[in-house]
Amino acid sequence: MTDLSYKDWKSKAAALKFRNQCFISGTFCDAISGAKFETLNPATGAVLTAVARGNGDDIDRAVKSARSAFDSGVWSGKTPSERKEVLLKLAALIRDNIPEFALLDTLDMGKLIKDSSTVDAPGSAHFFQWHAEAIDKLYDEIAPTGGRDIAMIRRVPLGVVGAVVPWNFPLDMATWKLAPALATGNSVVLKPAEQSPLSALFLAELAVEAGLPDGVLNVVPGYGQDAGQALGRHDDVDCLVFTGSTAVGKLFQRYAGESNMKQVWLETGGKSPNIIFPDADLDAAADMAAFGIFFNQGEVCSANSRLLVHASIKDEMLERMKTRAEAITPGDPLDPASTLGAMVDKSHTDTVMQFIESGRQSSRLITGGERVTLNGSDAFVTPTIFDNVESNHKIARDEIFGPVLAVQTFNSDDEAIAMANDTVYGLAASVWTKDLSRALGVSDALNAGTVSVNTVDALSAMTPFGGMKQSGYGRDLSIHAFDKYTALKTTWIRY
Repeated sequence: MTDLSYKDWKSKAAALKFRNQCFISGTFCDAISGAKFETLNPATGAVLTAVARGNGDDIDRAVKSARSAFDSGVWSGKTPSERKEVLLKLAALIRDNIPEFALLDTLDMGKLIKDSSTVDAPGSAHFFQWHAEAIDKLYDEIAPTGGRDIAMIRRVPLGVVGAVVPWNFPLDMATWKLAPALATGNSVVLKPAEQSPLSALFLAELAVEAGLPDGVLNVVPGYGQDAGQALGRHDDVDCLVFTGSTAVGKLFQRYAGESNMKQVWLETGGKSPNIIFPDADLDAAADMAAFGIFFNQGEVCSANSRLLVHASIKDEMLERMKTRAEAITPGDPLDPASTLGAMVDKSHTDTVMQFIESGRQSSRLITGGERVTLNGSDAFVTPTIFDNVESNHKIARDEIFGPVLAVQTFNSDDEAIAMANDTVYGLAASVWTKDLSRALGVSDALNAGTVSVNTVDALSAMTPFGGMKQSGYGRDLSIHAFDKYTALKTTWIRY
């Protein structure tokens, strides 16, 4: 898709069809109440469409559809190889529709079209394919009981999975949940973020086209306090998976405890450190550090938002970071030449600017910190770097979810480790050094689900992704993702 011009993308956007209803039992339908909400293009402020606003009644209808499909065995009763074939067809359909998926996410949440068309949409197809290919290669077990006993240990689907996903990677995050949940035979009720529901609805339509039986995948758009809470509290949901803020993750834990004790798997906030040692390749480190905080406008849960630099190289590193930050400027997300898109909405932009104002009062602003208006929208923020950030300041401790980098200085390996771990989060971390012993020692000491050495935010379908501490628990991606959507069932036979 990289060969499409700005004019091409604008033309395709003008002709785009928006699916804007709930998707339940294999068909689109209005919310029972008839209520709707507007979803906006944050890059222009224009209304894209009015979307069905689902609530508890719609969630209940979707859960009943999912339960009926699961109990019937129309999907859960298929062999892993049969499920694989359907999901492979879905992966192919995503690839056939990459421009449309890319436009839906770019228009809905402001990300760059060059990223949504080359990373997000192709990545979703890849993740569906990977999990589909893996599912018929997982073996059950026979316990070594001996004697006249056979104990079979099987991996079985849980039933109805509720999935609540964020707005920053609308298609990708839905895929991370749906691919392993469906591959293992579950039925799913998906609640996309109200800021970006459009690609999930298109995905559900294509899933049925690929051969997924009606009712196996249901999508209910709506607000968290309505549809999200109803899904978290529903007594017939067996498992709830969530990616989003730590505060909302804690609500889902409470909802589960107050309802049916459903399993809850959370991937929540982050404040990831990026540690630069004196022997690092500073140019490579600066390139990736800029990517690690400014990619997707900094709206990434694992964004490397804290840059910890050894005192002996701080000035050199700051000079490099300033140059790279100032080369990234806000532009129309539909223009392939743009290097920074829009924040997801005005409210979130306000929040990011409040953090920046707080940083101005307590730290040294190196560059950025400006709110920019383009095409009638002021949802653009320039890449921002603060130096001399104290560890107890909010820009060093709180998840900003924007293009804001907090720089801190250390003098020893132990001090770097202590600073990196001085956070309630533990999602990701990066380490830059040419010393293998230091790389391994520091990585072992960091409290993070993923530690990237001489790169940032390393990620693959083959490796698990998730956090420690208040970044959540459980893992997306890899074979380990199947653990969240299955139970181990023992059948003991004496003969």
